[in-house]
Amino acid sequence: MRSHLFLFLLAVVLSFVLQAQTRTEFTLNDALREALDKNLDLIATRFDVPVARAQVITAGLRPNPVLSLSGDHLNLLPPRYSLENQAGPSEYAARTDFLFERGGKRQLRVEVAVAAQSVTEFLVLDAVRQLTFSVQNAFVEVLQAKADLGLAREIFSAFEEIVRINQSRLKSGDLSEVEVIRSQVAMLQFENTVRQAELQVKTTEAQLQILLGRQKMDPKIETAGEMRRDTVALPLDALREKAVTQRPDLLALQRDRIRTQADIRLQLAQAKLDYTLGSEYRRQQGLAGRGNSLGFFVSTGLPVFNRNQGEIERAKQQQMQTEARLRATQATIENEVEVALLKYASALRTIERFESTLIGKVKDVRQITEYSYKRGEASFLELLDTQRAYSETMQAYNAARADLAESLYGVEASVASQLNPEKK
Repeated sequence: MRSHLFLFLLAVVLSFVLQAQTRTEFTLNDALREALDKNLDLIATRFDVPVARAQVITAGLRPNPVLSLSGDHLNLLPPRYSLENQAGPSEYAARTDFLFERGGKRQLRVEVAVAAQSVTEFLVLDAVRQLTFSVQNAFVEVLQAKADLGLAREIFSAFEEIVRINQSRLKSGDLSEVEVIRSQVAMLQFENTVRQAELQVKTTEAQLQILLGRQKMDPKIETAGEMRRDTVALPLDALREKAVTQRPDLLALQRDRIRTQADIRLQLAQAKLDYTLGSEYRRQQGLAGRGNSLGFFVSTGLPVFNRNQGEIERAKQQQMQTEARLRATQATIENEVEVALLKYASALRTIERFESTLIGKVKDVRQITEYSYKRGEASFLELLDTQRAYSETMQAYNAARADLAESLYGVEASVASQLNPEKK
């Protein structure tokens, strides 16, 4: 008997441990740390940096010398060499050739590769910026979905109590059966609202799971924290200045402009002729005797047709293209900052209107109507309208809180900088 009881208690303890392991509380900072460490897309993007570093190594390598071995006039086929035919002699040679690059081609290749590496590093930083913004928005969506779920459960509990009271009043003959059925139908409607809210919570949590780089079997997320609602103290011009100096995508284009300038110089250098120096050792071995000899060679191309005109023009066009993209991106960033600030101002005004008037009034009306209905002084339709108005208002308030939080993160994403890091 004791062994069965021990096994039962052990199973209970293990079930609690497993439940604790399957759901872990996460703040926004926890989510950001995990996403930056485990997000699969970001992990793949980060490999671009070592790839670019490898290309820098490749750019700095010198051309390999060429070794050639040859055997010529070999006495392998009839008629064989003889004093009568005076054929031959057989020759054996070993030759080395060294390519000498002119115009500083190797140094310019390194310069282009280093600039390309810098571009890649800033693009990775921009991927981090975008992922951070996505995680912040996903986290806010989870908090909003949970707030809506709490609201739905609150109203559902209120209708459960009303149904219980109405059933008691029906038994005492103080209420008609139709009124009880109406309250039960309304309770079922709000029960469906609870299910939909629970589904929305699971959906938003699943989306956050993906951003965190978690797999299907990993522990579920239990978000903790409040929606952000601090203020933006910097004016528009200051935010634009921060964005222009700190946005990684704009800095990447500025480095790409440097790369295209170096590429033009490289392509101009490629038009300069290289030359090859070679040396050869040759041995002759015939019937009349044997001998050794040395030879030296210089070779270069003749710039008759190909003077690298196409690549020079391609590099110039890419430079103009990068300049155009740089101007377009800067204009886009300035506009993004302005739009983000406008969204923040609009969300702030909306939530202030809710909190200054609507929230207090709708709560008071709901409380008074519930009290009046329980006393038989208000109709069920009045109660139902009041509960629906309360639900819609509070859902709109939750959406306004989420909009304000997302707009704050949007302003930070547009300038690639935290506005109030001490309040995070």
